[in-house]
Amino acid sequence: MAMRLSRSIVGEAEAKAVSRVLLTDGYLGMGNETRLFEQEIAAFLEVDPAQVVTTNSGTAALHLACDAVREISGKGIEKPEILVPSLTFVASFQAITAAGCVPVACDVLEETGTLDLEDAARRITPNTIALMFVDYASNPWHLDDVYAFAREKGLRVIEDAAHAFGCRHHGRRIGSFGDIVCFSFDGIKNITCGEGGCLVSFDPEATRLAADARLLSVENDTEKRFHGGRSWDADVRRQGWRYHMSNIMAAIGRAQLKRFEKEFMPKRTLRASVYAQRLCKVEGVRLFETDLKDFIVPHIQVVRVLDGRKDMLKEALLKEGIPTGLHYKPNHLHTFFGGGAVSLPAVERLYEEIVTLPLHPALSCQDVEEICGVIKRTLA
Repeated sequence: MAMRLSRSIVGEAEAKAVSRVLLTDGYLGMGNETRLFEQEIAAFLEVDPAQVVTTNSGTAALHLACDAVREISGKGIEKPEILVPSLTFVASFQAITAAGCVPVACDVLEETGTLDLEDAARRITPNTIALMFVDYASNPWHLDDVYAFAREKGLRVIEDAAHAFGCRHHGRRIGSFGDIVCFSFDGIKNITCGEGGCLVSFDPEATRLAADARLLSVENDTEKRFHGGRSWDADVRRQGWRYHMSNIMAAIGRAQLKRFEKEFMPKRTLRASVYAQRLCKVEGVRLFETDLKDFIVPHIQVVRVLDGRKDMLKEALLKEGIPTGLHYKPNHLHTFFGGGAVSLPAVERLYEEIVTLPLHPALSCQDVEEICGVIKRTLA
């Protein structure tokens, strides 16, 4: 089988879970299976189940988070602004604009790829209501500083933790603390529902808004659906979307969650450690810094290739049947988000350097050794 950059890891357990919903439960929409998945995520994170709102994608979770923050903190502001690092998947920016807010692209730290708080501080205006921190490449870099910065500036924090399910910051699981934390469960994430996501909110009003808005803002419809009913005569007072998670998706997620700590987590961390050991002293390659007090379960393996040799290395890897990726084109360079109207030097330098190498539980440690060997020979 050809080497893959990333892939879904599903099998008999997930097939049985879906079969159970299809053949035994018989209800495919949002119901008891989704309720159980929310409870199990809550138990994993050690939060109250009422804080967890599952969705049909990570982007939907981000959109609902931005929408709730605008409703709570953006009243009276025609165009609320949300600070966001440019080095992120376009979903982060699209979620902000979908909620009627303005994404303000910020620079990142070259050493980590995460938000540069000094640059963000320079971009705050009276219209700024929040910052979106992205755990880029599963790196919750100095999160305590991020939350302290937000408190000082009077801003809400939406944490885009799409890469960071299962990670810890100074001993605390990502999603067990913060303001609003959003996860993705798409096909190649640390766990998958096929598609899917969730948000974990530490603000009851934001939780209520998000839970209703995922069901077209039919008020208090979540509990009815979780117990096999529907809200046939409830009121709708604001915009909503069809963002709820189905029982089928939740069944896959429950099976994946059971496999995470014993199977997916150790395999991902081991393969990342082999990359780190083999590449840390290779001239022309630089790994992103991480806080040694953190525990990272890597979703992707990004390296920096220096001295303008990125394309040469990608071609050499491809000749050996090794795929590579790019995470990501900076959003401020997209036409819809300004087309490069602002200059973000660190992001733009990283764009010329970053390469994503294969990483997933089905990749063997021998595969990683071979990839590192090609990199060493090419750059020698």
